[in-house]
Amino acid sequence: MHTERVTIEGVDFETTLHLDGPIGLLALHGAVEGGTAELAREVAARTGTTLLTFTQPTGPPQHIPSIRMSPCTPLTAFLTHATLTISLHGHNRRSAPRTIYVGGSNRPAARVLATALAGSPFTPVTTLSGIPHPLRGLHPDNPVNQTRDGGVQLELPVRARTTHPAPTDPEVPPREVVDGIVAGVRTLMESEGGRW
Repeated sequence: MHTERVTIEGVDFETTLHLDGPIGLLALHGAVEGGTAELAREVAARTGTTLLTFTQPTGPPQHIPSIRMSPCTPLTAFLTHATLTISLHGHNRRSAPRTIYVGGSNRPAARVLATALAGSPFTPVTTLSGIPHPLRGLHPDNPVNQTRDGGVQLELPVRARTTHPAPTDPEVPPREVVDGIVAGVRTLMESEGGRW
């Protein structure tokens, strides 16, 4: 596990990188989208996947869009090592408090993860027309799409990423969501010799 401080657009981040299996768990907005970094860490620990989280140790949390997260050393190492990315994000759509939007460029992998999450108390949506445009995660500059096999962007409502919706330390991801993503990752690891 390697920790490094980086600065992107004047914002200081602490990154935590652990290179392991070919699937990579990514949390670009761990300080802003509560529970995403904790969720990524727990899934990675249970599946042996590669992990990269970004948090902001000081100052008010600032959200830099994914497509503007520059290729700092930890992100470059992650994108070079992993072959498929699962990027965890948070959404606050009041009209969809129990909806997990499953975007990203790798649609077969997205369907695998959605199937694994179907048993949770949340509803996964994989049809791109049913995902709000800003949450689809399809831009080529989005890190989720820059590994060899592209990736899956999971946009999670507050209660799907933390059992403490008010600011707390630490955030605790819901067990059903952790179990669902773990099951999906394991299915992806077993499928087609690791190709999706």
